Amino acid sequence: MKVLGIVAGRHNGNSEILVKEALSVCKDAGAECTLINLFDYNILACQGCEACTMAMGLGKDAGCILDNKDDMDKIVHVMQQQDAIILGVPTYDLLPSATYLTFGQRFLAYEISFRLKIGSVKKDPHLIAGVIACGGSCRDWQTMTLEAIGATMFTQSIKVVDQMLATRNGRPGNVLLRPEQLERAHKLGENIIKSIQTPFEQREWLGDPDTGMCPNCHSNLVMKGEPHWDGLEFPFECPVCGAGGDLVKGEDGRTRFVLAENGLIRDRNVNEFRELHLTEIIETKIDFFQRQDSIQEQYKHYKDMAFPAI
Repeated sequence: MKVLGIVAGRHNGNSEILVKEALSVCKDAGAECTLINLFDYNILACQGCEACTMAMGLGKDAGCILDNKDDMDKIVHVMQQQDAIILGVPTYDLLPSATYLTFGQRFLAYEISFRLKIGSVKKDPHLIAGVIACGGSCRDWQTMTLEAIGATMFTQSIKVVDQMLATRNGRPGNVLLRPEQLERAHKLGENIIKSIQTPFEQREWLGDPDTGMCPNCHSNLVMKGEPHWDGLEFPFECPVCGAGGDLVKGEDGRTRFVLAENGLIRDRNVNEFRELHLTEIIETKIDFFQRQDSIQEQYKHYKDMAFPAI
């Protein structure tokens, strides 16, 4: 068993402490454990050039234009050799740290479902993850941290089997005053080992079954549905995994997000469904290239428009 801990916060901070607690469980179970802190690596921001998806749309794996310019390729290569990862990420203004988001948003160039489709990857690594988000306040000031991290997981076909939100930890070491949070991180480590030892097709969510609104990915977010590019539409959707359904008030007075009969047809955690996004990307680009001549004069107008910078 191989488990990689990834911390996106300060050294010796609360996120790192919780990851170390979970990793120690894995080590005691016989796993080979590695721990990195993203602060120690050079990770450049995605350039938005779309070279990766343009190439994959043509059946080629061109990688990322930033390969060999920073440490991202090295980290992803090691990550894909693991059985599991444990993430520790602090919350800044309701969201994961920019350090983590810069890292996670580079995953598109390594999109497993796209690479499986074009044949540059032969086998799904079936990675699992345990996610630890940590912040100085309660959930009301960490409302999108777990969800934003979850939104970066499916690109690498990583199945999140457990997650926790560590609250009221304002200073480094604060979590040591909260033994229940250390115990929860310990349990997360146990769940990682349990999931590794389970055949991948039988792996399930091992966290609190009542976590979140979405019964599929356990996100706490639900949004009003809108038509997809191909006309598919649900009354409400999970913004993270794409599950579709409706809000239903039960006899106990609680409102729940109930999936439609076909509510998982766009489940982003399933490679075959997620690769449809590559089809969407290709169709959108074809439409643009076929009609781009009609906007050249207007495009030049905006290219030539200049304003003073700071």
